[in-house]
Amino acid sequence: MSAILIADSGSTKTEWCLLEDNKKKKFITAGLSPYFVSAGQAKQIIEQDVYAKIKNKLPAAVYFYGTGCSNPVNVKMLNGVLKQVFPKAKIQVDHDLMGAARSLCGHSKGIACILGTGSNSSYYNGKIIVKNSPGLGYVLGDEGSGAYLGKKVIQHYLYKTFDEDLIDRFNEKYKLTASEILDAVYKKPFPNRYLASFTLFLTENRGHYMIENIIEDGFHDFFFNHIYKYRESWTLPIHFTGSVAYGFKDVLKEMCASFELQLGTVSKNPMEGLIQYHRLKK
Repeated sequence: MSAILIADSGSTKTEWCLLEDNKKKKFITAGLSPYFVSAGQAKQIIEQDVYAKIKNKLPAAVYFYGTGCSNPVNVKMLNGVLKQVFPKAKIQVDHDLMGAARSLCGHSKGIACILGTGSNSSYYNGKIIVKNSPGLGYVLGDEGSGAYLGKKVIQHYLYKTFDEDLIDRFNEKYKLTASEILDAVYKKPFPNRYLASFTLFLTENRGHYMIENIIEDGFHDFFFNHIYKYRESWTLPIHFTGSVAYGFKDVLKEMCASFELQLGTVSKNPMEGLIQYHRLKK
C-alpha cells in the first residue's frame, strides 16, 4: 500500500496521520483554518512541520478534512497549497463534517454529529452528506457544544443562579471577576474557545443537580434543533464525535434511550475512524 496522509484540521490544531501498510505515524501541527491562516502561512506550516515528521515518506494521496472547507474558495486555496507541497500526490479537500461522517459511519448510512467547541450534524447516506442542519455559530447556535455549555456556566455564575456551594467552587477554581469574564468574551479573540473552556467545570462537578441540568438541557437543545429535523434519525444510528460528546457520553446514551433513538459510535476525535475508512477504501 502506498503511503497516504490524512489530516483533521481545526482552527487551533491539525492532527495528521501518515498511513503506510499497517504503520501509523501521528503528529500535531498548528490549525489550518482558511479563516485564520493565509495560503502562504499554510504552506509554511506544512513545509516546516509536516515535512519534518514524514521525512522521505512522500504520500501518494492526501486527504484533508478541515473547518471552513465547505466554502469553495477555501477549498481551492488549500487544494492549491497542498498541490504545491505534494505535486505528485492525489489531493482531496473536504469539510470537517464529511470527515466526521466518514469516520463515524464508514460506508453505511447514519446521522453524524460533532459536539466539540462547536456543534454540527448531518444525514450521511454512506457516500455523501445528503442533509445538513444549518450551523449558526456560537452566537446564534452551536447547541450542545462546549461554547454553548460554557456560556450556561458563565450565565449561572454571573446571574447567581448557582447555589452558594457551586459559586464557591467556581471562585476557588477560576478567581475571575465579572469584568474579566466580559472582557474575554467581548473584547479578546476566540471567545468561543474561552467559553468552551468552562466545560471543565461541568466535568469536575458531575452529580450536582444544577450541573446535570446544564448538560442535559444543552444536549436536549441540540437534539430538538438538529437531530429531530432528520426523519432518518428514527431509523438509523446516531453517531457523535468530539471532546464534549465523549466527555458526556453517558448523558447522550440516556437521552437516546429516553427518546427511543439508536446511539451509535461516540468518539473523542475523527482520526481513528478516518484511518479505518481510508484503509478499507484502499
